[in-house]
Amino acid sequence: MARFSAIKINPTRYSIRQWPFYAILIPICIFMLLPLIYVFNHALKPFDELIKYPPTFFVEKPTLDNFAELFKHTSTSSVPVSRYLFNSIIITICVLVSSLFVSTMAGFALSKLRFHIKGIIFEINTIALMFVGVAVGIPRYLVIERLGLIDNFLVHIIPGLAVPVGLFLIKQFIDQIPNDLIEAARLDGASDFKVYLRVILPLIKPAISTVAILTFQTIWNDAGTSNLYINNESLRTFAFYISTLAGNANIVAGQSLSAVSTLIMFIPNLVIFIFLQAQVMSTMAHSGMK
Repeated sequence: MARFSAIKINPTRYSIRQWPFYAILIPICIFMLLPLIYVFNHALKPFDELIKYPPTFFVEKPTLDNFAELFKHTSTSSVPVSRYLFNSIIITICVLVSSLFVSTMAGFALSKLRFHIKGIIFEINTIALMFVGVAVGIPRYLVIERLGLIDNFLVHIIPGLAVPVGLFLIKQFIDQIPNDLIEAARLDGASDFKVYLRVILPLIKPAISTVAILTFQTIWNDAGTSNLYINNESLRTFAFYISTLAGNANIVAGQSLSAVSTLIMFIPNLVIFIFLQAQVMSTMAHSGMK
């Protein structure tokens, strides 16, 4: 037993015995980085390299002209690209903050508070995980129309407040918090909201980070809402603008615009994952603990 206890799962120093793992993992890492490298190289290619056949993986003469061309292209239209970006940023921030608040509050209530129908509510949330967005497209449209959200900026925000997978993940994570800890806080005079704010939230930061990444990617990359429910061009998002460029990808002149727009869409997803990936790994490590 002493021999096995001395072996660390994540050793801090390199050992010659680790080289077989590095020999396997390093090529896999390089292979997984290839799409990331290609996205950056493709956005920096001049026009002649974008249309070159056969296409090249690495850029030979990097340039920033594609970025200037993107903003120049939309400056002549009724809605500039900065407007699409502004809409996407505001919508993402609002939905991210609101959905995290709703998911953590609901998760705390379903996990630690006692009321009659909490089991039914959790079962409904679990059933909601079974349905993909396409399957509920028609009833979703009817509900949004009845609420008067067609061609309304709030149509981007209100439907995104309920995140079934986020609620499920946070509730399961809160279940691992000992009830004795909460009872001790209540004995000290803490209300339910103070228990949520000062006890629950600090202990579920890994789960919050995971839900934040999932919510961010869903909202930031959502082009369907602008396409289905918005007619006013100034209310649409940058993801929708990207989809219009992708639809015209066969047009040679639009290759540079599509390449640089894809990079702009990709960078925020990369940044938020880099900053929160340690918390995500912690969530996965704790998900199997009882």
